[in-house]
Amino acid sequence: MARLPFNTDPPDSEPAGPDRPMTVAQLAGRIKRALTDGLPGKVKVVGEVSNLSDRTHWFFSLKDGGAAMRCVCFASNARRVGFEMRDGMQVVVTGRVDFYDAQGSVQLYVEQIEPVGQGALELRLRQMIEQLRGLGYFDPEHKKPLPTMPTKIAVVTSRSAAALQDVINTATRRWAGCRLYLYDVRVQGEQAASEIASALGNLSKHGKKLGIDAVVLTRGGGSIEDLWAFNERAVADAVYKCRLPIVAAIGHETDTTVAELVADVRCATPTQAAMTLVPDRASLEHQVHQLGQRLSLLVRRQAEHAEHRLVAASRHPLFRNPKRLIDQGAQRLNETQRRLRLAIPRRLAVEESRLDALSRQLTTVSPDNVLGRGYSYTLGPDGKLLRSTSDTAKGERITTVLSDGRLRSVVEDSPSDKADAPAPKRRRPKSKTPGPGLFEPDSSG
Repeated sequence: MARLPFNTDPPDSEPAGPDRPMTVAQLAGRIKRALTDGLPGKVKVVGEVSNLSDRTHWFFSLKDGGAAMRCVCFASNARRVGFEMRDGMQVVVTGRVDFYDAQGSVQLYVEQIEPVGQGALELRLRQMIEQLRGLGYFDPEHKKPLPTMPTKIAVVTSRSAAALQDVINTATRRWAGCRLYLYDVRVQGEQAASEIASALGNLSKHGKKLGIDAVVLTRGGGSIEDLWAFNERAVADAVYKCRLPIVAAIGHETDTTVAELVADVRCATPTQAAMTLVPDRASLEHQVHQLGQRLSLLVRRQAEHAEHRLVAASRHPLFRNPKRLIDQGAQRLNETQRRLRLAIPRRLAVEESRLDALSRQLTTVSPDNVLGRGYSYTLGPDGKLLRSTSDTAKGERITTVLSDGRLRSVVEDSPSDKADAPAPKRRRPKSKTPGPGLFEPDSSG
């Protein structure tokens, strides 16, 4: 490789000779130039991983039976490695060799890491599946239901793939009204994974606006290397994040890819994918015919039931002889009126008899009737009934009520007055003239 016409030594420095010492920086610069001139820009090295340190960046050694090389893989490149690195694993790394001035060591700056052989790819596939399973990419609750009657389906595959023709033939035969739209991508090679992921991302973003109901992700069979694009993490993420339901059919029936496991429905072949997503016209016609027969039978049974009810209703007396029902009602009404006319006088007679009995009972216990039997009652000066001799005082005027009148008198002696004053001396009356203590008729009575 030709050298650029730049002098890396300081302008005022002279070339170092056998007897003239070099600075450390000058020696480091010569080592860098020697490595740059002696090695290509990128090298591929196969070896065994040793002393792996998985921090933000990966630091490890690559060794074989005769030597070891220090390697560093920065985080931006490490994130693109699709398998789990472990000590003792055989890998092929791609990168550039450079001299690290600060530590005075030669390092291989790794940009890409691949396992060795097909067995390594299978190991990488298993590790990817376990990783995505832990993230929930395969959980059933994340699976979207397929549309019952899709009208527009996007097929993500290569235009030259035989799988495309299988999908077209099957879909056309089953349901001609379903329109297919091809999203042409590479399905094999280094650029295939990025194109597939980009196609699914665009369909997820714009598919609803375009009326796309579902996506078929497919390609024909091949080796594990041929199908590896469908095992890349970018494709798995695109399938998982797609808003449209995806039916995946990659390779033959025995092949299993990560994209199929993440998809909403996995099919063995492209033909089966089309059969799963596109309804069958013949089957639908058969279903319509059966539903028509069931509907006709149901309508016929309903009509027969309605006819039976109509015949039963026509036999009812209301419809056979409506005048008879009217006459029966009129007869019941006349009978009710007759019983009502008889019930009113009878009830009045009963109530009058009860009233007479109550009147006689009231007359028997009335005060006037009691007085007629020789009883009387006395009223005090205030007109209230006297119930005890202690309710009066000497000199008060009281009234005695008899059956034929009233007698007024003055109290000569009272128990309440005897309790407070000495008893008066008893005198014999001088004449027979009635005294104050005798009753005299009340002229008002």
